[in-house]
Amino acid sequence: MPLDFTAIDFETANGSAASACSVGLIKVRDGRVVDRAGWLIQPPLGHDFFQEWNTRIHGIYAEDVIGAAGWVEQLPALIDFADGDHLVAHNAGFDMGVIRAACAATAVECPDFSYVCSLQVARKTYTLDSYRLPVAAMAAGFEDFHHHDALADAEACAAIMVHAAKRHDVMSVAELAAITGSRVGRIGAAQAA
Repeated sequence: MPLDFTAIDFETANGSAASACSVGLIKVRDGRVVDRAGWLIQPPLGHDFFQEWNTRIHGIYAEDVIGAAGWVEQLPALIDFADGDHLVAHNAGFDMGVIRAACAATAVECPDFSYVCSLQVARKTYTLDSYRLPVAAMAAGFEDFHHHDALADAEACAAIMVHAAKRHDVMSVAELAAITGSRVGRIGAAQAA
């Protein structure tokens, strides 16, 4: 199996996991980035206020998402882009929690995905003082990116996975998860299976 996956990163408007205001997606085929997509999201009603702390981190303001598609409208594009891939995220519990919470807040079914956490992979691949995304990405040779830009963060996550796979001499996300003792998680109906 080739090293195929989709790296994903969300930014949120506030402390609610349902408040996705931006997403970045990086498509990797055979260990190479072949496509990228990112867009702003109008957070669901009740989760659509922008806290100063969050805005200070990612630079997205309430006025930036005016006219952006909401979660229900953009979820099909996210699913189409991922096209059945394993999703990979740095601190994947957060990003998978965003998908679950935004689906719950908008009463849409949570899509089925398997996922792997690049933070867990990095901890078993590198010896670092910190495993935050910029530090782990630097260890993978991916530097000088705009941290907290969803697309840049997704690309940094992808770089960690590709570098780690080479370092461990494995050819797939499943093999990389196994050799690093990282959990392959599931969301959606697949979670119950």
